[in-house]
Amino acid sequence: MTFLSDFFSSSIIFWMAWVIIPVVMEIIPAMMDFVVLLKRRISRRKQKELNFMPEISLIIPVYNSADSLERCIESVYRSEYDMEKIYVMLVDNGSRDNSYEIYCQCREKFPELAMVWETSAQGKSKALNKALYNSSGKYIIHIDSDGILHPQALKNMVTLFENELDVHCVTGTIMTNPQMIEETRGFFKRQFRKAEFFEYCQAFLAGRNFQSEFNSIFTLSGAFSAFRKSSILKTQLYNTETVCEDTHVTFQIRENLKNKIMICDDAIFFVDPIEDLDRLYIQRQRWQRGEMEVIHMFNKDMKAVKGFASNFVIRLLMYDHTFAFPRMIWYFALICLTMFNYPMRLVLMSLGIIYGLYVVDSFLFYISISLFLSKYKDLQRYYMSKWYHILFQPLFNFVTFWFRFAGIINSVKGEQSWKARTFKEEKQAFFKILKKDFSWFFIGLEKLRKAVNVSEE
Repeated sequence: MTFLSDFFSSSIIFWMAWVIIPVVMEIIPAMMDFVVLLKRRISRRKQKELNFMPEISLIIPVYNSADSLERCIESVYRSEYDMEKIYVMLVDNGSRDNSYEIYCQCREKFPELAMVWETSAQGKSKALNKALYNSSGKYIIHIDSDGILHPQALKNMVTLFENELDVHCVTGTIMTNPQMIEETRGFFKRQFRKAEFFEYCQAFLAGRNFQSEFNSIFTLSGAFSAFRKSSILKTQLYNTETVCEDTHVTFQIRENLKNKIMICDDAIFFVDPIEDLDRLYIQRQRWQRGEMEVIHMFNKDMKAVKGFASNFVIRLLMYDHTFAFPRMIWYFALICLTMFNYPMRLVLMSLGIIYGLYVVDSFLFYISISLFLSKYKDLQRYYMSKWYHILFQPLFNFVTFWFRFAGIINSVKGEQSWKARTFKEEKQAFFKILKKDFSWFFIGLEKLRKAVNVSEE
């Protein structure tokens, strides 16, 4: 009894400073999210089936997409949507491979599918804008060329629009392709891709479902999103001054037009799994930089203290950016605690408790995501069979936090660009700067070595 009393009384400051902060900032909100998600899943109303299928335009941006374009077009062809009502527009942004030849082959292979090829070598945003001006139909749907649609995706997305007349913009649910994950060679790379699959499920079926409940979706998925044509043409279309044009158009629709945005959680689009750590690093940096650019464009005069409770954008900015620096300091300070006479077992115990709570969060999301996938039994079984990734997901999230943090730093010191340095290039640049900054040490060391050698002779 005396031991426990002394242990906790001597450590009260430690627990207050180093454990309660992450619990309050991350773990408790995640548990509250679970309650909202569970309520949303249980209370969702059944949507009326489509009496007819309105005309839609499907815009597919193309850039060196020869390896994936046929799979993408075939997934449109296999969709459970009236093919006579689909108008496919492939907009090429200066491809240097044989993407056009693949398109020509698809025209012969799928003659019933109305397709047109347009060229625009002025960047992705301008290519998309050109397609929007030339589109037809009631709804405009945008998909990437490196993914495939679930057969029911288009039908489910249009069904949501027809049932929710106050919704003007919808994001689909993005997942990495399970078949490609299972075909991945190498145990560790396959586990890495499974962790990414779990993360996408959390981001869309948990994160965006929660945001959808409060009309606070920060960004549409550029890989699969849809608009009422009457709404998208009232905006300034896709912006060319940011690397996240999909986030910018999301803000235009919600902030400028005051229209509602939702997720269609049963409209699924499968993208290719990430290739490696370098690609993940580039992707997360670009997302983070785009996020900051768009917030800056739309919230130049916002006041953080006044708007924290009422404006979700300010809360996200505070959490994702402002609090990122204290979190970074917290990670390093925790390591240094042993230098200030804190017992190692205390530090390790706190890390174990925090990690365990993150695992609990992952488990709660696992339950809610499994419920959202109940309509797709095969996909649900695949997701649930990977339950053991609950234990490792906090590690994957930890890695992506540092990648996103690098995006914050680089966006402050550099200009926006689609071209970003890879993880290997960043590491090389780091050691180059380190060597330069400490050149005096190595010069002195070299002089000392020479002096010792001379004296020995």
